[in-house]
Amino acid sequence: MNVLSLFDGISCARVALERAGIPVDYYWASEIDKYAIQISQKNYPNIARLGDVKLLDINNYDYFGNGIDLLIGGSPCQDLSIAKKNRKGLDGERSGLFWEYVRILNQVKPKWFILENVASMSKESKDTISKALGVEPIMINASLVSAQNRKRLFWTNIHGVTQPEDRGILLKDILENGDSDRLKSYCIDANYFKGSSWKHYKEKGNRQMILLGNIYPNEGQAGRVYSPEGKSQYLSALSGGGGAKTGLYRIQQEPHGTALDYYNDTIVPNGKAKVLGTNPQSTTAVAGQLVNDNFFIRKLTPIECERLQGLPDNYTEGVSNTQRYKALGNAFNVDVVAHILSFILNAEKL
Repeated sequence: MNVLSLFDGISCARVALERAGIPVDYYWASEIDKYAIQISQKNYPNIARLGDVKLLDINNYDYFGNGIDLLIGGSPCQDLSIAKKNRKGLDGERSGLFWEYVRILNQVKPKWFILENVASMSKESKDTISKALGVEPIMINASLVSAQNRKRLFWTNIHGVTQPEDRGILLKDILENGDSDRLKSYCIDANYFKGSSWKHYKEKGNRQMILLGNIYPNEGQAGRVYSPEGKSQYLSALSGGGGAKTGLYRIQQEPHGTALDYYNDTIVPNGKAKVLGTNPQSTTAVAGQLVNDNFFIRKLTPIECERLQGLPDNYTEGVSNTQRYKALGNAFNVDVVAHILSFILNAEKL
């Protein structure tokens, strides 16, 4: 199969093709982010790179002579997402790149196409995209195939695409350590590298945090901590950036008061509801544990974010954690795209 991937990012489409069992003859990628390209290059050094989609002139590439079987891409969502105030939609500088996708689609006339974007866009934007592409989108939540709630719209001319079966993967299943008060992670976006807090996490409902419990310095072993589970480990191993350069956040360091302001609620550790009591004098309870000055939470690690997106562990290794988080937040969920691609194989068997 000959594939042209626009807004290729870290080449999750290439991983999805492999996972769907679809052989690739040629894979051309248009991407400008140097860190995303570095990650892609590490994993797939033979990809042909075409640069900026705005400068892409299909007529200049003689090796497209055999045609493009699949055009795939997720045009930027920043001006479409409900998360952005005063969003400009498809007139925005970044989300307006959708029209480059349409231009190239009309030029190469592929056998199949897939376009991905956020489900939180306005009805007007969704209708505009549907009219331009000639198909209505299907909404698929990556929670069916992963431990992450990630609703996305997919416009495709691949026939017969249905919802994937629920694989029953929970957030606790992909954690390197720690616990969670949720069954599924909040959606990971490109801003996750900025860090979070329990207040932000609970009040805004994003930037997933992981519960580590009460941990204490392990005397005589600098840089290590001891947890009630009996695990001794380096602080750096828990690092996701932020808090005291370790990725750890002590709850009593939260602004605007003590932990009691944020923890006096019902927590659902591993999906099992438990109403927790508090002691207003000194502690409160999270996931069945008493919280004190040594209770820590952390961000998801880059490896955990890779797992949420259906990528192999350390797929994004080789760049800074900041760039890993950004790249992963902008990526496809591999298993959702592989599911859609599997219907190409179904069609060819008919």
